[in-house]
Amino acid sequence: MYQVIARKYRPQTFQDVVNQEHVKTTLENAITQQRIAHGYIFSGQRGTGKTTVARILARCLNCVQGPTTTPCGVCASCKEITAGGTVDVIEIDAASNRGINEMRELRENVRYQPARDRYKIFIIDEAHQITNEAFNALLKTIEEPPPWAVFVLCTTEAHKIPATIASRCQQFSFRSVDFEELTARIAWICGQEGIETDPEALAVLAQAGEGSVRDSLSALDQAIACCGSKLNAADVRALLGTFSLESLQRVTQALAAADPRQMLEVVDELDRNGQNLQHFSRELSRYFRNLLVARIGGAETRLIAASSAQRQRMAEIAAAFTEEDLTRYLQLSLELFHDLQFSLQPRFHLEIGLVRMVHAGRLLPIEEALAGLTGAAAPPRPPQPARPAAPPPAATPPRAPEAKAAQGDERARLHAHLSQKGLTHLADAVENSRLSLAGSELQVVTAKSYKLYFDDKQFSEAVREVFGRPLRTQITIGEVGESSVPPPQPKEADDDATSRALANPEVRRFREVFGGEIRKVRNLKE
Repeated sequence: MYQVIARKYRPQTFQDVVNQEHVKTTLENAITQQRIAHGYIFSGQRGTGKTTVARILARCLNCVQGPTTTPCGVCASCKEITAGGTVDVIEIDAASNRGINEMRELRENVRYQPARDRYKIFIIDEAHQITNEAFNALLKTIEEPPPWAVFVLCTTEAHKIPATIASRCQQFSFRSVDFEELTARIAWICGQEGIETDPEALAVLAQAGEGSVRDSLSALDQAIACCGSKLNAADVRALLGTFSLESLQRVTQALAAADPRQMLEVVDELDRNGQNLQHFSRELSRYFRNLLVARIGGAETRLIAASSAQRQRMAEIAAAFTEEDLTRYLQLSLELFHDLQFSLQPRFHLEIGLVRMVHAGRLLPIEEALAGLTGAAAPPRPPQPARPAAPPPAATPPRAPEAKAAQGDERARLHAHLSQKGLTHLADAVENSRLSLAGSELQVVTAKSYKLYFDDKQFSEAVREVFGRPLRTQITIGEVGESSVPPPQPKEADDDATSRALANPEVRRFREVFGGEIRKVRNLKE
């Protein structure tokens, strides 16, 4: 009967375990010095060797030549532990045996000495799923077990183990396996199985595991079943649903060209080919993260799980962007991935998310915007990618200074603009109303029958086009005669400090660009 690769090549000694040097060294020294604890907690992400190391520890303790760091592998105890058939090494799946009754049975079992071996070892997998009541029932036994009992609790969520249990055990944190070590392990197994592969395919398989040896070996099993004895990167990517660097690079090409049309074409191609859009969004986030790391750490950084050729290519792509740009793109891609998890229209969400990235790439740093107000030189920026100039904004009617705007000027400008756009109903409403500009607020006095028109989105857009910035519209229902218009309420004091501040050319320029009101001016020298 066929045995999957992950089980067939499961390590049988500490030397066979990939990575986890800190765990192996500590356990080997404890066995050599006969300082064997009665309780251990092995924590870490899935597929990093927690249960495997627990079984190896059991073999080391119960081997006929032991306790030893190198079990013989041929005695009855070693063979039975490997096969999972010994009565003195008890493995419990806490996901399905998590209640107080199961823990009471375990507590009763601990009282009896081993049937044959030196130690009775209890390996509890997914230990974080044990209920609090069950942990309480087990607490005294773990604190003061008989000399022949050893408990090993394996978990992916160590923070869920009660402190009363954790404080009575030695804790070992298993790390995710390094990319290079994982590819080397997969390459060795492929050699043992007679499988031909290339470095790019090995990198794809290692990336699929995300630091988990078991997940990568499961992907290898699937690839062999699909592709036979010769694996290539393109076929493995198609099988696992991953995306090549070239396909993801189309997004950065669209960003460099500031071309939203290319973004829409990327989404269309994904949709026509039946690709999972959520998965693409996740890969895109990983891609921007790797580009940011390559931009900061260079092509030789070990923080990117990719082959050397891929890291070099990412460094070349990242050089066309600044760290600020890549940070912004990474944040937007993470938000997009989150939104797609709950979207009923994932294509629409992906399209608008990618187009937003294009617009975000056109943003200027605040230093450059402020420097443009004062005419001062902006601080130097790193080299930017070549991007086509953005189309000039649509021409808008000239904007008169607020202080010199004559009564009715706002109404005349708006009326002319609305008539030119063919919005005659809004033009009539403006003509029959009273308008005045106060700071960033457009005050409108109109009849009740016209109020609905001023709430129209088209009117707000016309105001923005005429005055060059969005304004809040304050609508008052009343007569449109001169006497009914509320007099402007000045909010700025007339003292000398205010006059000097308002006369400052930089302040005036700032108000022209950003709008707003000056409510109070304080002299810092007083």
